[in-house]
Amino acid sequence: MNNQNTYAFLHKQIPVLIVLSIFPGLGYVLLGALHDIYLPALVWYGMVLLLSLWGFWLYLHFKPESMGRHQLKVWYRKIGIFYYIFFGLWLAIFLIYIRVDTYQLHYIAVFTEIGASVVAAILLYPDRRLYRPTLLALMLPLIIYFFLIGQLYSYILSAFAATLTWVLFYTAGSSHQLLMQTYHQASHDQLTGLYNRHFFIEYLQRLMNTLRDSGHYSYLLLIDLDHFKTINDSLGHDIGDTLLKEVSLRLQQHLPADHVLSRLGGDEFIITGAEYTDRQSCEARAMALSEELLASLKQSYIIERHHLYISSSIGVSLISADSDNANRFIKEADIAMYEVKATGRDGVFLFSDEMSARVEKKLEIERLLHFALENNEISLHFQPQLNAAGVIIGAESLARWNNEKLGSVSPAEFIPIAEQTGLIVELGNQILERAFAALRRWHDQDLHLEQLSINISIRQFMHHGFIDEVKRLSEQHLTAELLHHVVFEVTETLVAEDINRIIAIMQELHTLGIRFSMDDFGTGYSSLSYLKQLPIDEIKIDRAFVSKLDQDEEDQAMITTILKMAQVFGLSIVAEGVETEGQWRYLRERNCNYFQGYLFSQPLPAEEFSAFYRKRNSLASNG
Repeated sequence: MNNQNTYAFLHKQIPVLIVLSIFPGLGYVLLGALHDIYLPALVWYGMVLLLSLWGFWLYLHFKPESMGRHQLKVWYRKIGIFYYIFFGLWLAIFLIYIRVDTYQLHYIAVFTEIGASVVAAILLYPDRRLYRPTLLALMLPLIIYFFLIGQLYSYILSAFAATLTWVLFYTAGSSHQLLMQTYHQASHDQLTGLYNRHFFIEYLQRLMNTLRDSGHYSYLLLIDLDHFKTINDSLGHDIGDTLLKEVSLRLQQHLPADHVLSRLGGDEFIITGAEYTDRQSCEARAMALSEELLASLKQSYIIERHHLYISSSIGVSLISADSDNANRFIKEADIAMYEVKATGRDGVFLFSDEMSARVEKKLEIERLLHFALENNEISLHFQPQLNAAGVIIGAESLARWNNEKLGSVSPAEFIPIAEQTGLIVELGNQILERAFAALRRWHDQDLHLEQLSINISIRQFMHHGFIDEVKRLSEQHLTAELLHHVVFEVTETLVAEDINRIIAIMQELHTLGIRFSMDDFGTGYSSLSYLKQLPIDEIKIDRAFVSKLDQDEEDQAMITTILKMAQVFGLSIVAEGVETEGQWRYLRERNCNYFQGYLFSQPLPAEEFSAFYRKRNSLASNG
């Protein structure tokens, strides 16, 4: 049985044993006073009282939530001594009264010994190291006493006492075994046989207490299998369960004996290491072991004729004495593990304060983003798009968020969070409505754009109510003619979804007059087959290629290829991120259609964009 659970059980029995000793003990003092053995009985009872006080002190000082392993062991040694002495005192009263047969006190002595043995079997059964020697020490003198009487009846009583001894041992042993089975079920994972989350958190708390006392360090590894859900979904849960068993066996084979391995749930496993005197050696060992485990877990698994390959992501947290919360270190390892996921999986990350600050900021952004939508804190800026003659022909609408607490928050920060939380649907609808309203307002003010580009996230695009929302907003703000000036920008990651459904949605929106632009072209999933299948009207050359045009021949070749490809498919081309005259000249010479970037203007609020448009186009027409 787990030590701490044994300790907790023994701790609860202290007041029970004290009560069972103090009050019945008064009866033995009274009998001693009546039959001329008052002094031995009084001395015995005084020892009972003193031992009870010590036991009560031990009872009050048992605080497992703050005790390290060494402290628990010291307490256990003391409680063992306490129990041995206490039952030794009951053996002593037996030896005192068994000699006084004049007043038939030996019968009371026999009853006392049997009673003490039963109490020992009941109270000490969780710990074999206590109940076995205690039962033997209590019952053996009784067996010998009956045998030494030398009469037939005494031999029979001696045999009965021996039988009772066996029964008590059997009862305590059976109870111990049942308790062990119950505890094992409560502390172990049913599928893999590893320790479960409940046990691990208790163990981690004890380890932290130990580290606090010693000033040492340890580490925690959180392992998550990459794409395990794909195996479950494609091959079935039976294969997945077998794979988890194989993974657990492989982990156990590669771990030193002083490490503890648990399954937190699903495809997550967690490991704690040994103690190290300094942080550097602890960190080095944690990272080295993580790399060893990564290599081991990537080796193929053969399960029912399936050859499976699976990688893992490992988050590492160093455990020290600067916190008394076990869940904190699990959270840190979890943060580090998700950092691995975010950077491509199949790797190891060590938790750092910088990582924690980034996560805390993300959580704060997520919390405040809800209020941003309610308080209309999201605004639109518009970045001009120009043709080869330098005339503004369109704009891209870009979301901006200025929060009283956070200040200006970059779309690169809050848009991914909105997508992860599902807020992107509501946010996207707000952006759509404001962009449509701006287009109509400009049209009514004789400011005519050939196109207004609006970024559409994958999650928003795939939402079941997306088409209906577009129709509702367009009927509210736009004419049929103006709807033909709307361009929805989608990223290449769109093609990773259900391609047939994507095409159906795009075609239905196409019938309304809406055009589509493939944003960040060349950085993701694009291929000729997708360009042929999807009803795309325009592609945008990613700023990553444009920014290196002046010095990178490979990027120049890439852009030249994209431009030629667009001509073959009859697509318009927008180059974004144009910041130098050289970039603009290079792109114009190769027949790029439209240009967008800080060379011309940064994104502007609606009113500033309107003024910039009139000034720029006026100069272009007069120039």
